[in-house]
Amino acid sequence: METVILAVVIAVVVLGALGGLIVGSRRHKPLPPPPPKTPDITAPPAEPHVGDEAETPRDEPRRTIEEVDLPGGPAPVAVEEPPVVEAPVGIEIPEPTAGRLIRLRARLSRSQNALGKGLLTLLSREHLDEDTWEEIEDTLLTADVGVQPTQELVERLRERVRVLGTRTPVELRGLLREELLNLVGTDVDRAVRTEPEGRRPGIVMVVGVNGTGKTTTTGKLARVLVADGRTVVLGAADTFRAAAADQLQTWGERVGAHTVRGPEAGDPASVAFDAVKEGKEMGVDVVLIDTAGRLHTKTGLMDELGKVKRVVEKHAPLDEVLLVLDATTGQNGLVQARVFAEVVNITGIVLTKLDGTAKGGIVVAVQRELGVPVKLIGLGEGADDLAPFEPEAFVDALIGD
Repeated sequence: METVILAVVIAVVVLGALGGLIVGSRRHKPLPPPPPKTPDITAPPAEPHVGDEAETPRDEPRRTIEEVDLPGGPAPVAVEEPPVVEAPVGIEIPEPTAGRLIRLRARLSRSQNALGKGLLTLLSREHLDEDTWEEIEDTLLTADVGVQPTQELVERLRERVRVLGTRTPVELRGLLREELLNLVGTDVDRAVRTEPEGRRPGIVMVVGVNGTGKTTTTGKLARVLVADGRTVVLGAADTFRAAAADQLQTWGERVGAHTVRGPEAGDPASVAFDAVKEGKEMGVDVVLIDTAGRLHTKTGLMDELGKVKRVVEKHAPLDEVLLVLDATTGQNGLVQARVFAEVVNITGIVLTKLDGTAKGGIVVAVQRELGVPVKLIGLGEGADDLAPFEPEAFVDALIGD
């Protein structure tokens, strides 16, 4: 009997525990969602929450509300829009350098009045007496061809005109073109050396006196290299002029070139060293180093330029040292060129401001003086007005059609 009573008690306890569990689970079970409300077609779409746009990932499509005709009337439905893609920061694509000088021929031809056309006019005279030959010589000297090259050219012209006999305009133009090309030189390597064998990057240092457009030329040269598919780092080693680093950095940003700069009035050699170091780490093709403009008569400044060269060469030898000369300074530029050549071993000349001047003969004079070629010429203020020097296009522009 006692056993039966104990079994009944245990059964009651078990049933009570099971009932509590069932009730508890019902209490915690979520209620079903309320039935959807009929949309109010007269009400405007709800304004989006302020935080909705910020919370929506940029790559996911956004959803807008549009009305679609349904049997029961228009109802708002969600329509996906393509994701908004932000435009990248614009990088300029420089003009190709191939044939650039030919495209700029109109600007270069402004030099032809005193040199090319002047010579053609004199050579076309019916009688070429001594006075005429002196005028031809004066024309060449005025155009800054230089004394020795002028004497050589006049002597060759006199001989060839005497042998030629008849002098039609076409014959004279061909004769003058040939002799001017001989003076300028067509068998010289005028490429800017930026691809040293077995190493990267190529290292180019740009030097010159104040006011020749040296920093601008460095920036334009970066564009020339980028146009030819090269990657560039710029070194703003002109630390004496406050705006020089900013100016160079602006040029670099326009074509995607990184600029290394230092504190104002800092050590230019240190900036040049860091530029080459970063160029090597970044694996770029070329490092361009802009140096401070300096008077060729200031010994201390010239010695400092030599220091920049020595410090850079702790990384690797310089591949190019380009001297920037203002074509309008004429023979005065040759004095500057001599001093710079003694300090840093010039390998090439950049002639700026060659547009609108009658001093085109400076190309001949400076090459003869230094024994190095003119490699680039500047023909205006435009970003792509720096052109590789091409003797044929240059002479053709001087003497005209």
